Amino acid sequence: MHSQNQSLLAALYACVNACEHCATACLGEQDVKMMARCISLDRDCADICALTARFLARGSEHAQHLLRECAEICKACGDECEKHGTHMEHCKECAEACRRCEEACRAGISAA
Repeated sequence: MHSQNQSLLAALYACVNACEHCATACLGEQDVKMMARCISLDRDCADICALTARFLARGSEHAQHLLRECAEICKACGDECEKHGTHMEHCKECAEACRRCEEACRAGISAA
């Protein structure tokens, strides 16, 4: 596996961790209902990042399709988390991880 894939895998797993942490922290917020979209996107993002990492690691011919979808969901999750990032540190950290992962996925698509 080349170093580009290793850095992409690192970004994907970092995003999984940030999204899982964010979703759990959002469930503990005062107004959980207000955080419903954030939690939903966190879960979607964590799942697509984990799946994409597995496809990349095994060298699947379908990894490119997942990279596109992953970049799109990372963008949506990052956008949502940014809305809450000024007053919730977990959302700020998640948005940053999503942005890095989106960028890494787009670079992975370009490199193919």
